[in-house]
Amino acid sequence: MFGNHFYHSTIKRAVSVFGTLFNNISIVREDGKSMKVPLAYGPRSKWIARLQASPDPYGKLIATTLPRMGFELSSIEYDASRKLTKKTQFKKADSTNPNQMQKQFSPAPYNLGFTLSIMVKNTDDGLQIIEQIMPYFTPDYTVTISTVPDMSDKRDVPIVLSSISQEDSYEGDFTTRQVLTYTLEFVMKNYIYGPVEKSEIIRTAKVRTYMETGTGKITSTDTAGRVVNQTVTPNPVDASPDDVVSYNEKTEWFEQPDITYSDDKASDPK
Repeated sequence: MFGNHFYHSTIKRAVSVFGTLFNNISIVREDGKSMKVPLAYGPRSKWIARLQASPDPYGKLIATTLPRMGFELSSIEYDASRKLTKKTQFKKADSTNPNQMQKQFSPAPYNLGFTLSIMVKNTDDGLQIIEQIMPYFTPDYTVTISTVPDMSDKRDVPIVLSSISQEDSYEGDFTTRQVLTYTLEFVMKNYIYGPVEKSEIIRTAKVRTYMETGTGKITSTDTAGRVVNQTVTPNPVDASPDDVVSYNEKTEWFEQPDITYSDDKASDPK
């Protein structure tokens, strides 16, 4: 099971999708000036440390360091309530080989926990930001993610807003900078996928039916058992998996010999 390398960038893609939801939020000050709120990946503690060390950690001439938003992947938990049947397979035609199919077993359901931290220097800035987020989560917001590009699979993934909290880190004398932090906790109900395998395309299906003597008669003249061979092939036989095809069916009848059948296929009528 292990040792077969595969990597679909599922978690990496989920982090990117989550961050994209909040990368276009802005606030408007009392003087009418609009400011886009910067967004970066990283824990809140890192940004707080930078703010306390220097008002301009990047050495750029900007009007203010705050407001600012940061987000991080905080947890990964298995969700047994969304478990799918293990034997279910998803199949797709192999674009590089018309005689093969690509297949993949059911994914494993995992909840990805995300933390969005909003750091502002006054309450009004913080309220402007969270009011641009809250109406879209009731309590979930669904996004469509291309989960496994090789399988052309797209899945609707709900992102649930589970809690909002506020913290005021203002302490000390009048020279200490005040930082209001709003923390929003989210849960993304995603799936993690296994390897993509390849298999040959089935172009001929054969079914052999054995009918007991005196039962299951094909016509009124049958007095002995019968063996029925049924063969189904696509038309054309070299059709691609995505083609619209018809099917050829061939049925053959054989008198069943007066013998007892077993697992020994050598006794089967040819």
